Order: sequence, then C-alpha cells, then structure tokens
Amino acid sequence: MSYNFPATRTTNPKEKPDQSDLGFGRYFTDHMFIMDYDEGEGWHDGRIVPYGPISLDPASCVLHYSQMMFEGMKAYKSADGHVMLFRPEMNAKRLNRTNERMCIPPMDEELFLEAVKAIVLYEEDWIPTYPGTALYIRPYIISDEISFSVEPSKHYHFYIILTPVGAYYDINRGGLTGSHIYVEDEYVRAAVGGTGFVKCGGNYAGGMRATVNALANGCKEVLWLDAKEKKYVEEVGTSNAFFMINGEVITAPLYGSILPGITRDTTIQLLKSWGITVREERLAIEDVKKASEDGTLDEVWATGTACIISPIGVLRYKGEDIVINGGGVGEVSQKLYDTIYGIQTGAIPDEFGWTVTIK
Repeated sequence: MSYNFPATRTTNPKEKPDQSDLGFGRYFTDHMFIMDYDEGEGWHDGRIVPYGPISLDPASCVLHYSQMMFEGMKAYKSADGHVMLFRPEMNAKRLNRTNERMCIPPMDEELFLEAVKAIVLYEEDWIPTYPGTALYIRPYIISDEISFSVEPSKHYHFYIILTPVGAYYDINRGGLTGSHIYVEDEYVRAAVGGTGFVKCGGNYAGGMRATVNALANGCKEVLWLDAKEKKYVEEVGTSNAFFMINGEVITAPLYGSILPGITRDTTIQLLKSWGITVREERLAIEDVKKASEDGTLDEVWATGTACIISPIGVLRYKGEDIVINGGGVGEVSQKLYDTIYGIQTGAIPDEFGWTVTIK
C-alpha cells in the first residue's frame, strides 16, 4: 500500500547543533509527524507539521490514567550517504504488543514503518555523522479523550518526534567505560501479569524512586530484582542485563516482566554466531556475588537502543561492591558494541539482514 503524508514546512528553521556536543534529547528537529485515531474510522490523516507544543484538555485521559505507549529507535547515515534504520520491523511488532496491553487500537505495521521513514527522510539533514551519534526516533501514542472513566478511549493521537543524539560514551576519553550500578532490593519494577514487558510511561515513573536511591549511592542506574522473591536479576534501568560467567552468558527469560529489547535479541544472535553459549534463565543475585568471589564472573553488561552496549564495572549490593573485570570493559562487551554500531552505520557488512536502507 502506498501512503501519502502531506507536509507543512516550518517558517522558522532551527540552527543545527554542534555534533560533538549533542547530549541526549537536548535538541529536536524542525518537524514532527502526527496521526489521529477515531473509533469507526481507524488511524487517519497522517501528516508532517512544524515541531511545536501540543494542546490537551485538562481532563484528557492520558493526564489522569496514563493511557499511553512509546517506542525508541534510531536512524543512521553511512559514510557513503545512505540513510538506514536498524530492525524497524521489530519496533512495529512491539508497538502493537504494547497497544494490546494498554487497550490502544492496533496500527498496521506497514503504516507505522512508512510514517517513520517519511519523517526521517523529511528531516534527513538532521542526521548527525560524528562518531557515535545518531538520530533518535521517538514514536508515541496518547489518549486525549476527555473522560474520568477508567476505560479505553475512543480517540488517540500518534506522534513521532526526532532528536539528534550524541555518543552515549565520551569518544574523546576512550569510549566505553564500566559503570556503577545499584542493586535495588526494596522497590520493584514489574511483576508477571503487569506491564513490565511493554513500553508505557508508568513503568518508568514508578522506577524513579529507585533511581534516586542509586544516585545517592554513587551509582548511575538500578539493577532490578524480581518482584516476588527479590532474588533474581532482571533488568538494568531501561535496559536488558547480561552476565558472563565462566565463559557462558546468562540473561533473564521473557516470562512477562522483562522488556523484549531489540538490542537484547541482536546481542543473543551475535553471541550464538560467535559460538558463545547463551542461556535465557533466572539468575540469583547471590550467585552473581559468588561468581565474583570465585573468579568466574567474566563480564556484565546492559543492552538498549540508547547505549547499544553498556559495560558494568561494579554492582553495589547491600552496601558492598561486586567488582567485575577489574571495573573495566571486557572483550565481549567491546566486540558487541563495535559490531552492532558498525552494522548500524554500514561500516561492517550486515550478514543478518538487520539494516533497512531508506535512501
């Protein structure tokens, strides 16, 4: 199916920021994508408009009951000028899994992908090319129905906004570093049967208290434990967690409280292609501590769209530090980062068919 999205060009284009100092979410492009949903009509009137504030009634459902969802993905520009997305079909599938859980109407996956391509190409000159950078894409859906009834709405808005983002790690200071992570054993992120496996705002708002605890303990992020026993490792903040013990990699299984990360799946496939055993099974934090003590804890890292691979050098648990790989970056973590980012930018051949060239 062919989609035509009319565009209204801004009359006040912004000055492009310095690519060596972009940060994350500090600058937004000139335009955004909007599409509406009405019961009986479906998703309609997709369009590109100048970036700017949106208007909501104070009684809109999203403001009171958080009926919303979002996605996160990136666009890259190769050295020869091609514009590429990375596994966007997985974002489309995950969007509809979240929609189903949040009682938001599904969206045709082709329509979603064409909308993403349209706004990215319209804002192509915002895609940075400095090492480690990308154009971050944030699609999201909100309910703006005026209602205090706790039931699904009949009207929604779909938006896509774009922000050029800098390297997650400081390229000028050697790139990847081992981060300090706080093991949260009081608060929980999600329970089986809840919304832990989807991308909705409430998951992240509920995690802020634990993040404050982490920062107070000199750590960057939180390693969540399971909700039932507070025993088994699950996720690191907004990322999936991997533990390499005695040459084998363990990551939490997708049993309902873990986000099925796209970089998680990419990491698992790459590790297996390199002949490394990957086990998707529960791992107790005490077993991580024991592996550190007996010298079999090789590496720990997190995976996600923003960071790609985030090596973990220290886990702070019950006032003690579990030091991994001397606090530095392991060979496997570094290889994963270099390979994934290389494929995403076209610097490394894509043997898996993951990149989608849209120009």
